[in-house]
Amino acid sequence: MIDNHQDDFEKIVKDAGIPTTPEAMKTVWDQYNTDQGSLISNDSNWSPFWRLISAIVTTPSQWVVNFLINQLLPNSFIKTASGRFLDILAWGLYLERKQGKAATGTLTFSRVNVTKAVTIPAGTRVHSPAINGTVYELKTLNDATFADHDTELKTSARAVAIGSAFNLAPGYYSSLPEPVEGVVSVTNGAEWLQLPGTDDEDDDSLRLRCRNQFTAVGQFHHDAAYKAIITDYAGLRADYIWFQHGAPRGPGSANAYLMLASGPAPEDLVNNINRHINDQGYHGHGDDLQCFPMPTLSVDLGAVLIPEENLTVEQLEELKTGCEQMIRCAFRENQEYTVSQTWPFNRFSISRLGQELHDFFLHLESVEFDRDDIESLMELPVLGSLAVTVKTETVWSSYDLALPWEDVSP
Repeated sequence: MIDNHQDDFEKIVKDAGIPTTPEAMKTVWDQYNTDQGSLISNDSNWSPFWRLISAIVTTPSQWVVNFLINQLLPNSFIKTASGRFLDILAWGLYLERKQGKAATGTLTFSRVNVTKAVTIPAGTRVHSPAINGTVYELKTLNDATFADHDTELKTSARAVAIGSAFNLAPGYYSSLPEPVEGVVSVTNGAEWLQLPGTDDEDDDSLRLRCRNQFTAVGQFHHDAAYKAIITDYAGLRADYIWFQHGAPRGPGSANAYLMLASGPAPEDLVNNINRHINDQGYHGHGDDLQCFPMPTLSVDLGAVLIPEENLTVEQLEELKTGCEQMIRCAFRENQEYTVSQTWPFNRFSISRLGQELHDFFLHLESVEFDRDDIESLMELPVLGSLAVTVKTETVWSSYDLALPWEDVSP
C-alpha cells in the first residue's frame, strides 16, 4: 500500500510561493491590485471585479495547482506514480508491465469400466465449486483416450480467462457440467499446475520490480540481479522470492525459495527457472544459485461456528461453506476473499482471522478455533486438514429455567 503524500506535494507547491487555495490566490490578487495603484476598492466576493477575476484567473489557476498536487508531482516518483505514468517511469529502467496469463495444468479423469474405450474430447469443461459466488472453469486442450485397462487419465487443461484466481488448490476442479460417458470423476491433483495463471501486473508489483532494478544495475553476483532475472522470466512478484546464503552447497553457493499468491511455486515452474538461469549463462553466488519451491509448514485447523439464532438450513449451509472457503483463502488455496494470508517469516494471527470472518459474514455470532497463532520461518503455512462445524445449540437451551425477562405466571 502506497502512503498518501498529498500533503508533502502541496507543501512543495507552497514552498515555491504558489498559492494553493482560492483564498490564498485572492490575497495575492489583492496585493497585485494595491501594488499597481488600482482604484478598485470593492473587495466583496460578489463584486463584478472579483467575479470576473474568479472566472478568468482564479478558477483556471486552481485547475493548474490541483493538477500539480494531485497528478504531476505524485506521478513523477516511482513510489507514488500509477497507471500510464508508472509505465513510463518503468520504461526508463528497461522494464515493461507484465500481461496476465491463463493457468495451464493437468487434470486427472477416472473411470471404473476398463473394457470400454473412453475419450475425453478437447474443450471438455471442468468446474470448481462456487467460491464466494464465482465458479472457475478449465477446458481440456486435446483429445485424450484412456489406455487399455487404465483407470486414470491425465491431460492438460487451460483456464478460460487470465488470472491468478484460477490457481486453485488440489481438489477444487472436480465437477463436469456436461458429463462424459464412462468418466466417474475428475480432479486436479497435487502439483497440477504447469504454468500458473497471472494477473496483469498491478502498480504495487511493478513498483517492486522498479525498486529492485536500481540495485540490480551490475546484474552479477548479488540477490537483486537474480530477483530481476526470475521476475522477468517467470512473472513472480519480487517479494515472493527469498534467498538463503551461508553456503548450503559449499562456499559461495545460495538457494532461492519461490512462492506464488497461490502457495509454493510448482516444481515444473521452478525447474524451468533453473534451466533458464543455467542456459543463459547467469552466474553469481560462487557460480551456484539454485531455486526451490518455498517449503511448507502443514497446519491442522479446526473451527466451530456459532451462528445467529433462527437461521434457515440454507443460510447455515451458506455460512459454513463461505467461512470454510475464506479460511482456505487465508492459507492461499483460493484468492476470492480479502483476508490476511500466510507468509514465510511471519506470525499468522488467528484472532485477526476470526475478526475478518465476523466482518464478512454478518450472521456469524462467534467462532472458536482449536489453536493459537502460527509462527513460521523459511516456510509457508498451508492447511494439512481443516474441520469446520456449526454449533446451533445455546448453552441455556438444555435448562428448563425461566429467564429474568420471561413472564412465568399461569
